[in-house]
Amino acid sequence: MKAVRFSRFGGPEVLEIVDLPDPHPGPGEIRIAVRAAGINASDWKKRQGKMDEQLPQTLGHEAAGVVDELGAGVTDVAVGDRVFGVGDQPAAQAELAVLSHFAPIPPSLDFPGAAALPAAVETATRALDQLGVAGGNTVLINGASGAVGSAAAQLAVVRGARVIGTASPANHDYLRSLGAEPVAYGVGMADRVRALAPAGVDLALDVAGSGALPALIELAGGPDQVLTVADFAGAQHYRVRFSRGDTGRALHALGEVGALIESGRFSLPVARTFPLSEIAQAHRVGEAGGLRGKLVLVVEPS
Repeated sequence: MKAVRFSRFGGPEVLEIVDLPDPHPGPGEIRIAVRAAGINASDWKKRQGKMDEQLPQTLGHEAAGVVDELGAGVTDVAVGDRVFGVGDQPAAQAELAVLSHFAPIPPSLDFPGAAALPAAVETATRALDQLGVAGGNTVLINGASGAVGSAAAQLAVVRGARVIGTASPANHDYLRSLGAEPVAYGVGMADRVRALAPAGVDLALDVAGSGALPALIELAGGPDQVLTVADFAGAQHYRVRFSRGDTGRALHALGEVGALIESGRFSLPVARTFPLSEIAQAHRVGEAGGLRGKLVLVVEPS
């Protein structure tokens, strides 16, 4: 099968499309013929050598496609079903992928729309779970217009929370459409939040990693009420919780989001799609930032 790989660290130019052996599912797993695979910021961090040291590396944990092989004990899906999900190994940006956790693609979604879901929905749900977001809370989300931020905003609204979200002014109408109250980030952000919530907020989630943790701590009344998924160094310095997948993944979210999508209470836009062969350009676009929604690779059937 063809797959994305890099054999040295560096810029997007180190990414290659190579031929690799076809994978096969283990017990409880499935293999899909990939039709679309999500792209995340962790991909270029890995490519730059900031996360994992081993070489070579393949990329991608989330994908959507058609089931073409079942592992032992799998009875809840059949060959030919449309599914989306995540794999334990970072190798989903390929023609074939093994998924360890999966769910049916909601009827209203195409493959790119489904491939955009897993990482954003899992990360957002995990963060809200670990913060303890519930009905009646006022939650501040720093970086609410990106994939994870917009997922967190919508899921917090579903829980009955009041959501205040930071974003550039160009994205304020978008945040309002999600049920959040927008404020501009940057200098004076805390004052703008207090104009909406004079007593501050109950909880704060940092998705942007933009150096906002001191303001979030002030607004939420202390570091225990703040969680970040994007600023590891800041979390250590300010004694704020940092959430990542190895702290316990919220994989239950994959099976829950379909009903929210079909009822109109959740959506996650695809910012742009790229064919597998244009993975380097996809990284360039992603690293430039400013996107609303997810970048997705599209894999054409061979």
